[in-house]
Amino acid sequence: MTDTAAPAAAVPDLPPGSPTHCQNCGAELLGPHCHACGQPIKGTVRHFGSLIGDFLDTVFEYDNRLWRTLVPLLLKPGHISNDYLAGRRVRYVSPFRLFFFITVVAFFVAQFTFDVSDGNGPVQVGTGNGVKVEDPSQPVSEAMTVAEVERRRDALLAKLDQSLAEIPDEPAAIGARIGIEAGKNAIQEQAKERIAELQAAETAGLPPPKPTAPQIRFGGDKPWDAETNPLVIGWLPDAGNAWVNRQIGRAEKNIARIQEDPDLLKEGVLGSLPVTFFVLLPIFALLLKFAYLFKQRLYMEHLIVALHSHAFLSLALLLVSILSLLGDWSGWWLFGMFEVLLLVWMPIYLLLAQKRVYRQGWVMTVLKFGVLGFIYFFLLTIGVTLTMLAALVWL
Repeated sequence: MTDTAAPAAAVPDLPPGSPTHCQNCGAELLGPHCHACGQPIKGTVRHFGSLIGDFLDTVFEYDNRLWRTLVPLLLKPGHISNDYLAGRRVRYVSPFRLFFFITVVAFFVAQFTFDVSDGNGPVQVGTGNGVKVEDPSQPVSEAMTVAEVERRRDALLAKLDQSLAEIPDEPAAIGARIGIEAGKNAIQEQAKERIAELQAAETAGLPPPKPTAPQIRFGGDKPWDAETNPLVIGWLPDAGNAWVNRQIGRAEKNIARIQEDPDLLKEGVLGSLPVTFFVLLPIFALLLKFAYLFKQRLYMEHLIVALHSHAFLSLALLLVSILSLLGDWSGWWLFGMFEVLLLVWMPIYLLLAQKRVYRQGWVMTVLKFGVLGFIYFFLLTIGVTLTMLAALVWL
């Protein structure tokens, strides 16, 4: 019996000068990565020029995958989700990275789309003797006559209404709308209080009282005060109540800052909204899990669908913001038309995506889409309200 020679091992396809064995585990190398531990041959301790080359290769490759992802994400409802769930993933950016990147960019650009405190100049408010030009930045609390309070109030409300009309009517912009509505309510309440102060002083024959700082009240006539009238929550320990009252104090100081510069609240809300999206995303995936319980899909599959849906919403918000800016700069009506078409496309896209991914009949799809949309909008409203309160405290 003769020995049969073993076939020669395949020569690894390695660059010249590369090690033949893994420097981490010692296994024989058959390619650019160790088959035993996964460590790559190329490390960071090498010539700087080769690192630059690898970086450029990575950037251009990522750029190609980004464009291959963004086009179907915007124009083909459910296409990327179906491909991803079917295992065709390498051509696309990963769902979480896609959502994170677009959301951060979208809310950053949205901060430049509208301006609460800056506009096209002073607001003209009609008076009995002609036209009075008011500076919208003047706070109502500093007015020394009833007529002046009313003029400043009307000027501020007109400016906020103008900003409100410029906000796109979409779920992603709900935080800005709630912030402006809250600002309008605060201005009206402050005007009522200042008018009452001025009228009381006039009735008593006293000079107009000096402006008072904004005050917070919790269901009583006496304003909140950290020392004399703090908020006490019975089930909280002393340390917890002390923390709550510190935050109330911060909010009271920030209210005065917002009255001078309303954009502070807008920036705080838009800066915090991505966090709200991150929190609501797994909740929305859970809602999809319950809505399609009998489809026997894994929770991670619903999470991928939720990531792609939220990435589309963020991409749509980004495009709406860009179109709005271009329309303001150029005055071209075509940008406004594209903006309207995009807003109409958003709910249609989400409905078609749900239909194509879960493959149910139209009646059940529309019914579930409506229920999910209502629940999600309710949760989004709560999340945005909490975000606005957090922004008020942490400005």
